[in-house]
Amino acid sequence: MKSLKSVNKYFWKYKQLLLSGCLFIILSNYFAVLFPRLTGFIISLVQGGDSNIIQQDISYQSNWLYKFVIYLVQSFHYKGLGIVAVCCLLILIFTMIRGFFMFLMRQTIIVMSRHIEFEQKNEVYKHYQLLNVEFFKNNTVGDLMNRISEDVGRVRMYTGPAIMYIINLVTTIFFCLYNMFSKDITLSLIVLSPLPLLSFSIYYINKIINKKSEQIQSNLSTLTTNAQEAYSGIRVIKTFSHEKSILDDFKKNSKKFQKNAISLALVESIYFPCISLIIGISTILTIYVGTKNAYIEPQSIGTIVEFIIYLNLLTFPVSAIGWTTSMIQRAGASQKRIDEFLHTKSDISESPNPIQQKLFNKIVFENISFKYQHSGIQAINNFSLEVNANDKILILGKVGSGKTSLINLLLRFYDVNNGIIKINDIPIKDISLHNLRNNISFVSQENLLFSDSILNNLKFGVSESLSIEKVKKIAEYACLHEEILHFKDQYETIIGERGVTLSGGQKQRLSIARAILKDSPIYIFDDCLSAIDVQNEHRILQNLEIVLKDKILIFIAHKIFNVMNFTKIVYLEDGEILEIGTHQSLMNLKG
Repeated sequence: MKSLKSVNKYFWKYKQLLLSGCLFIILSNYFAVLFPRLTGFIISLVQGGDSNIIQQDISYQSNWLYKFVIYLVQSFHYKGLGIVAVCCLLILIFTMIRGFFMFLMRQTIIVMSRHIEFEQKNEVYKHYQLLNVEFFKNNTVGDLMNRISEDVGRVRMYTGPAIMYIINLVTTIFFCLYNMFSKDITLSLIVLSPLPLLSFSIYYINKIINKKSEQIQSNLSTLTTNAQEAYSGIRVIKTFSHEKSILDDFKKNSKKFQKNAISLALVESIYFPCISLIIGISTILTIYVGTKNAYIEPQSIGTIVEFIIYLNLLTFPVSAIGWTTSMIQRAGASQKRIDEFLHTKSDISESPNPIQQKLFNKIVFENISFKYQHSGIQAINNFSLEVNANDKILILGKVGSGKTSLINLLLRFYDVNNGIIKINDIPIKDISLHNLRNNISFVSQENLLFSDSILNNLKFGVSESLSIEKVKKIAEYACLHEEILHFKDQYETIIGERGVTLSGGQKQRLSIARAILKDSPIYIFDDCLSAIDVQNEHRILQNLEIVLKDKILIFIAHKIFNVMNFTKIVYLEDGEILEIGTHQSLMNLKG
């Protein structure tokens, strides 16, 4: 799978764990294949007698294991230990040693896969943070969540269990084949003759599994998106009594997922019968050919038993080929989906040598124009405006006139098509993105709150050492403090997902307080008073005029506020300035 090459960098990073795991797998399998050799030795010994096996069978005498057995027997001869007892004792010891190395094998390979999973999730999440707003408009939340959870989890199955079983398979086959061919070449060739058929079957079925795995992952993303949207919009669904149609839509997509999953399970289920059949044929051939040889050479009965045990040792690794291949195919499909996002570049790029600007007391828009790529709408057209230190700007206009688009350009959520935006005579493209946005306090139309306490939501983006007294003071400016005191846990109250326990006005006031606490040189409020009653609206505006007297304020609204004295009022229509001036000058124009 070409897509899995991108995981190799993690293998290199954790090469010590990987190499240690490989060593432990080899040692574990080495001690595993000693069991059939000792068993065959015991059978031949019982059949031919101690003296016959020790003195006459050269194949046994030349092997270190049997020399070691004879040495132990001779050493403990007077203690009453025979060859059979020594062999049984060795089998027990070797089994315990094998188990110990299996433990170490999992503690290295599986632990490595968990480290890789951790690294990959962080890499994907970090990349999400670097992508621009346009990307998130074109991709659903459910799909994004599925790629960072389900897809990364499938890749972990490749970097852990799949890798472990592949190495285990290779080493087990190598040791078994080496011992089988060194014992009887003709019998080995006959026993292993059905295996090419197994290889062909696996190759053919793998192609089908890969295709179906991609379909299943796509179906799962759709299901996750359906569930996420339904949970987020449950109030709207219940208000419109739309539960049945939403459920029917989910069932429809769930049916597609079920159909593809069952189809994949059907294909995967072919593996195990094929493998069992082929192993069974090999066992029958072993017994048949070995029995015929036993009539000629009676001492070969031990070899028959030894070969049957080798086949049993090969059963699990070979049967795991199907499962392992399925994991690799699924991981390949998942990694391909992950790479699609990781290879996506943000349209908003950082300057090669970004400037860390210290002063933010002047903003200049010079003949800027902007069109949305996904819709083709011309949002801003030849807009020019100069905002100086301590200016308070009110931007008015109908829905769709370009007010929010103007702010998105200032925050560099998008880049202008024509013209230039400067801060302190420096183009914002040359200013560090973090530096730019860190010096702007923004309250958007969507008051996104986190499922956390009121205090933590207020302190989001500010120093953790900020005193509670300061937080309470700012909450008073936002006309929120008194209402917070009425909650059972006051500032420690958990507000639920997206602030579900708060009213619309409380959400807006909490967002305003959070922006003020950030203490930035530039403040942007985008229609953030729409859900607040008139009395609190007037109090907040009066407080803002006091708190932000030394700051730049850009206020977006649909109506004029007579409580605050704005330096300039800009009226937008179709992305162009229709009128601009002070309140009095615009009144004189009678526009």
